[in-house]
Amino acid sequence: MMIRPATLAAIARGEVDLAFRRWDRPRVVVGTRMRTAVGVLEVISVDRVASSRITAAEARRAGESSLAALRKALEAKADRPIFRVGLRFGGEDPRAALRRSVPSAEEIVEIRQRLDRLDRASAIGPWTAATLAAIDASPGVRAPDLAAAFGRDTAGFKRDVRKLKELGLTESLDIGYRLSARGIAVVDEGGPARERPAPPSGTSLPRIGAPASRALTAAGYTTLESLDGASVAELLALHGVGPIAIERLRPALAALGLAFAGEQRRG
Repeated sequence: MMIRPATLAAIARGEVDLAFRRWDRPRVVVGTRMRTAVGVLEVISVDRVASSRITAAEARRAGESSLAALRKALEAKADRPIFRVGLRFGGEDPRAALRRSVPSAEEIVEIRQRLDRLDRASAIGPWTAATLAAIDASPGVRAPDLAAAFGRDTAGFKRDVRKLKELGLTESLDIGYRLSARGIAVVDEGGPARERPAPPSGTSLPRIGAPASRALTAAGYTTLESLDGASVAELLALHGVGPIAIERLRPALAALGLAFAGEQRRG
């Protein structure tokens, strides 16, 4: 279920709690938990509804400016029924907290046992240690390039990295991956801590697409704090930065009480 970044931010703030979709059949059910850029969303209701029964209040609860605007948005795929989906913000993605946590000695033993099980179940043989080492040595390197270094196809390599991500050991960047604090603790356990470049001080940029990330980083915008007060027009002039990237950055800035030049700050 695709939801625009601005709407996701509004759901997290408690300003939006409905969505309307034209589907041939429900794509979610009550109890579905979706991991998004702002955290976990929970589906609390799914009902089929006639367009004529949708109210102006419900349109506002869905983040639309008016009932007319919502009905216009629903004009596409008019041969399909409309479903009203109740949503609730379920808090931070638990994987984010897991990535930040430094495991105890007992937890590291358990993590290593789980990595051993992944190695034994793999058709290509042991892969977890080498993959963690490659990500550690080459943070921000494209997945196809990492996969090629192992002689692997990109899709299979990405599937395996997702298994490491579920354990809280890695995190995805717009370009490539990096080890989390939890992953570093596991990799360094039993030996000297490896010297690594310090990450930028501040809040990392959200996922805005590889071209936009490259452009902003090259221009010196490496954190949300560095974008505070920046001109939208000047950012859009950077090759690779488009309206979608700005739309994704705006709610992320607002969540920190920051804003682009000339825009109102929250709180």
